[in-house]
Amino acid sequence: MEIEISTPALLFPAISLLLLAYTNRFLTTGQLIRSLSRQAREHGEQELSGQIANLKRRLELTKWMQFFGVVSMLLCTISMFALFLGFYDVGKKVFGLSLLTMCLSLYISLWEVYISSNALNLELKDLDERCS
Repeated sequence: MEIEISTPALLFPAISLLLLAYTNRFLTTGQLIRSLSRQAREHGEQELSGQIANLKRRLELTKWMQFFGVVSMLLCTISMFALFLGFYDVGKKVFGLSLLTMCLSLYISLWEVYISSNALNLELKDLDERCS
């Protein structure tokens, strides 16, 4: 089966949107970190260490999500170039590697969402206890 140059090109819109979503996650995490930093300076709260550790972990995961998303797009571009030059076997293998790196990026994203939702559930539990 011969792969066409348009096959890897189908990933471009998806990868672009995914990277935009990852960037938004990064910006949101950055805002949370700045907010916690301001809160710690103003109130000197010691109970922020758990949230800080959680945000550090989320920031690290977001970095790797973006890294593998960009690598996937780069490999997809290389695949298209190889197909354009007529190197079909190389193009297919590089495209397969592009798909694997995209899967890795999505897995890390899922992991980050899990951590984020757990952190929010802890905040809701704390809020519920304060309001009860």
